[in-house]
Amino acid sequence: MTKTPKTFRRIGLTVLAAALLTGVTAPAASAGQDRPELQRAAQEFVEAGFAGMQLRVRDERGEWSGSAGVRELGGTAKPPTNGHFRVGSTTKNFTATLVLQLVAEGRIGLDTPVAGLLPQFGLDSRITVRMLLQHTSGLFNHTGQYHPDGTVTPGIPWAGQEWVDKRFHTYQPEELVRLAVSKPAVFAPGAGWSYSNTNYVVARLLVEKLTGRPFADELDRRILRPLKLRDTLSPGAWAGMPKPYAHAYYRYENAGQWKTIDVTHQNPTWISSAGDMISTTKDLQTYFSALQSGKLLPAGLLAEMRVTHPGSESLYGFYGLGQFSQDLGPGCVGVVLNHNGGLNGYGSLMYSTPDGSKTLTASVTGGDAANDPTQAFPAALNKLVRTVFCGK
Repeated sequence: MTKTPKTFRRIGLTVLAAALLTGVTAPAASAGQDRPELQRAAQEFVEAGFAGMQLRVRDERGEWSGSAGVRELGGTAKPPTNGHFRVGSTTKNFTATLVLQLVAEGRIGLDTPVAGLLPQFGLDSRITVRMLLQHTSGLFNHTGQYHPDGTVTPGIPWAGQEWVDKRFHTYQPEELVRLAVSKPAVFAPGAGWSYSNTNYVVARLLVEKLTGRPFADELDRRILRPLKLRDTLSPGAWAGMPKPYAHAYYRYENAGQWKTIDVTHQNPTWISSAGDMISTTKDLQTYFSALQSGKLLPAGLLAEMRVTHPGSESLYGFYGLGQFSQDLGPGCVGVVLNHNGGLNGYGSLMYSTPDGSKTLTASVTGGDAANDPTQAFPAALNKLVRTVFCGK
């Protein structure tokens, strides 16, 4: 499944693309550091139709942060560079890391079948931990399964008026998994690759089963507190947003009319641990650098994360265990690791070199532009990534 702009909608990027330690030490950022090439790259997202963007880069020149666009429609203030946002599917990388920490502790194996640990769902006995994290389980995507012939088997509502009406509804993780297993499998376990949010909801329940503690508590205990990620959280059913933040908007068509609503506040339980987290560009930078530089996982499991599936090619590269690997080609740094994401009104970017020394983290917010920003998103993203990692 290639994540063209059409596919962004498949995994929940809708409006946006409808797509202990502090890590490696970098030179200190100089006050007011001038990086016009980065500012221009951020501005291109706004020109594509997004309301705003905040961007943070750390490289051999130090750390730079900036923003473009507006914090709120009708206003003139730029998005705060320390603003909170919903990270969408970037959450999957945190979830995968939690599971792999349990593998490192010997609580479970990567190739251990999971059905016996979660017998209430009647999962196929061939589905393993690795298959969940790699999207090779064949589980139906509870947010809707898109088929190669262009047809769609609906899941829970996550777009349009139906989602707007239910955007404060609370779903239980078990409810999402039961919906998925009530549908035919996409393929036999291990026989293909298909991006399914359900895989990471099952992974969440696996963490809770193995530890006996809520997922959010384990996330806090194992990653957030050790790394001092004070602006990152798994919100559960809480629909709020910590300050500061840029507002996010959702534009949709209903009964032949286009509408735009503020969706900064929404209940993300429909996506659960496949995409519900809130963070900042600074926290994502700290986290992803720490992960890639070996601070959160032993070398062997970090290497496993980077083993990709040949059928998973997308705009972001090829998928491994909870992250993509993208080879930027000649003249660049080589391979970059990433996991971007989106939720209605929000999009996030999270990139790093394999040693964690050079990072790119960002957030874009949806606005009320009449054009579809997903059309220009791939080109703007490619330019930004190459500006940071290729010096072009």
